[in-house]
Amino acid sequence: MKLKIIVPTFIISLSGTVQANSIEFSPVKVPETDAEKSSILVSKSVKINDETYKIGYHTILRSGDKIGDGIFGQIVDFEANPILSEDGSPKISNNAEFSSLLPIGNKLFMVSHFETRPGAMYITELNQDLKTGLLTAVNTKPADLSKVNGGWVHCAGSVTPWNTHLGSEEYEPNAELHNPKTGTLDRYYKRMAAYYGGDLLKLNPYYYGYNIEVKILNEAGDHEVNKHYAMGRLSFELSYVLPDQKTVYSSDDGTNVSLYMFIADRKTDLSSGTLYGAVWNQVSTENGGKAKLEWVNLGHATDNEIKQYIDQGITFTDIFDKVTPVKYGVCPDGYTSINAGHRIDKYGRFHQCLKIKPGMEKAASRLETRRYAAMKGVTTELSKEEGITYNPVTNTLYVSISQVSHGMEDNTKYDIGGNNKIKLPYNRCGGVYALDLGTDKSIGSNFVAKNMYGLVMGKITQTDDKNNKCDINGIANPDNISFFQGYDTLIIAEDTGAGHQNDMIWSYNIKTKKLTRIQTSPYGSETTSPYVYKDINGFGYLMSVIQHPYHGNDKYRLTDAKQALSYTGYIGPFPALK
Repeated sequence: MKLKIIVPTFIISLSGTVQANSIEFSPVKVPETDAEKSSILVSKSVKINDETYKIGYHTILRSGDKIGDGIFGQIVDFEANPILSEDGSPKISNNAEFSSLLPIGNKLFMVSHFETRPGAMYITELNQDLKTGLLTAVNTKPADLSKVNGGWVHCAGSVTPWNTHLGSEEYEPNAELHNPKTGTLDRYYKRMAAYYGGDLLKLNPYYYGYNIEVKILNEAGDHEVNKHYAMGRLSFELSYVLPDQKTVYSSDDGTNVSLYMFIADRKTDLSSGTLYGAVWNQVSTENGGKAKLEWVNLGHATDNEIKQYIDQGITFTDIFDKVTPVKYGVCPDGYTSINAGHRIDKYGRFHQCLKIKPGMEKAASRLETRRYAAMKGVTTELSKEEGITYNPVTNTLYVSISQVSHGMEDNTKYDIGGNNKIKLPYNRCGGVYALDLGTDKSIGSNFVAKNMYGLVMGKITQTDDKNNKCDINGIANPDNISFFQGYDTLIIAEDTGAGHQNDMIWSYNIKTKKLTRIQTSPYGSETTSPYVYKDINGFGYLMSVIQHPYHGNDKYRLTDAKQALSYTGYIGPFPALK
């Protein structure tokens, strides 16, 4: 019997030298005319090793499209009835976010979620042309979220190694402000009542702020949905599972937030495990800063344990005793001073004095994760922590920070009462950071981050360009990221306002440092959740979703309501990457 040796990461030249695989997209110009700024510009070709292939941007669905029995992006209540706007029309979300591609048997499904409240998720069966690779929608239907009390502000996501959709719930409602019986509510949270027909008494803020996993069960598209309460409650941007199928990193999007790591008890099962929070020990301020990381154990929990607390109607005051500071930044004896996560007054301050009530450690760790982490010494000073991806060749994690500001600066109001571990120069343009991973026997993982340092940073423009406050030839406010494994190429998508007038997607070669603009999106939109699929039935895809075109200050530019519909699509197709 002959042995077949497969070398997936390298090709062998005729001279016998080893050459790394490569992928290179043709560059896209900076949009200049109104027509270009109103359009999707995208790379026309991609060079993979020595071969060049034509590609483009292909829309699978736009918000409001009726496909089969469903309307893509329509928001429904707990009985699957359409939620209506004030004018009586069904609510359709233009906030399309992460869409996963999941091959199930002989079929291909796309799970899409929407960044709304109430949240929406759709299961779409796709047809893949096996000659061209082109994808088209066959049928779509809303996922049943009733067993998890509905969804909430689903932001980015990832695909687990066991082929499930791992979504998120961002900007968790502030339970401290919630008391529907007295009319006290977090205003951001009030819209969620529509899921229960407007009944505020059916709401519990501890229903929302978790990782949410969707599994397609069969070729009929039947599915199950679970929220993983054991992984904590945060403003989750996304969670990313490492190759051991147990180690998971989670980003927390907002002001004064942290980085988290979850070690599951069992492979492919996120329902129980131990949670850790990162401590930033700064060693440099250059190029976005550098730190050594240590990890604080935040305890073990199971989904069922935490769900019992929620089902029993636990409240913020059941978990914490809170008092007024002696003065700003100083707490009475016996109370822990923190500056983390939720604004507590009209001045935008975060400082609080808390004490955990007896027997409430586990509840605090999973229902008030950021506050609990701050009390345990975790660094809660990161700002706008966004996408996560992984390079298996170098065992490196990448995390995007949309802007270096607030608690990441030195001695601002966001440090008062906290630890002030991060002391970096302000950079409104943000950057992507690298984290070298290694073995930690005490934690029980080969994927524990040892450090964190700036890899590619945005640059504040020195010109008077009011539309582009960040250098137009560099990144601005990086959001979601992905990686072409084995091809040394990082994909960086922007969520920017004044940084760049039109959001962009970039490819960045980590070896050559070459940054290439590969897509731009229309006025007012956000480029969300690029995700690399190296091989689906012989074709590769780079998913790309364009959220809320003509949003905000660009609304006046609309000439047709259809222009504002979000796009769910992909860049490609291209040959499978081996």
